[in-house]
Amino acid sequence: MDEQFQPIYQSILDGQNKAIVAQVEAALQAGRSPQSILDHMIKAMAEVGRLFEDGEYYIPEMLVSARAMQAGVGVLKPYLAETQFKSAGVVAIGTVKGDLHDIGKNLVAMMLEGAGFEVIDLGVDVPSEIFVEVADRADVIAISSLLTTTMTNMKVIIEALAAAGKRSETRVIVGGAPVTAAYAEMIGADGYAPDASRAVGLVKLLLGKEAH
Repeated sequence: MDEQFQPIYQSILDGQNKAIVAQVEAALQAGRSPQSILDHMIKAMAEVGRLFEDGEYYIPEMLVSARAMQAGVGVLKPYLAETQFKSAGVVAIGTVKGDLHDIGKNLVAMMLEGAGFEVIDLGVDVPSEIFVEVADRADVIAISSLLTTTMTNMKVIIEALAAAGKRSETRVIVGGAPVTAAYAEMIGADGYAPDASRAVGLVKLLLGKEAH
């Protein structure tokens, strides 16, 4: 790995927000392309995901790494816009109507951004109509619920997408503490992810960016 990229890579693994801002700025000043910098940041987040799945990282470590990634991307965004950066895809994410929990949703959103996806964050307590409205702009819709009393609204959203004629063109994934793969299949979702790292892998799989 280029010596200019190694500190950036390590800062994401260690969750060093302030350090990565300075390091990204230094890499830009040294003539490194915004895309090459981003590519190495994405590789670092992929390593964070691997460490999480292997049990070496936990949610707090994954969260601080994702925040460091966001800090670095914040520096890069103006430069990426100038170079016509193409995202890996667009994911709209939100928590179902009646549910105000957002920690899990926010972590998934940050991990997706860290993997090069454009994320439309719909927030919490999102009615089905909003998911239907955003379907035209999203390749994948990610629905979160942390309560057994609200998870039934996932089915309502999927049915609303179908009624609007948008279900076949939009992939839907679900997740949250009470949600299971069996429930996802029962309500007709395209997939279920038990955590943020696997949500990224699932989105890549659904969009044909990762092999089975």
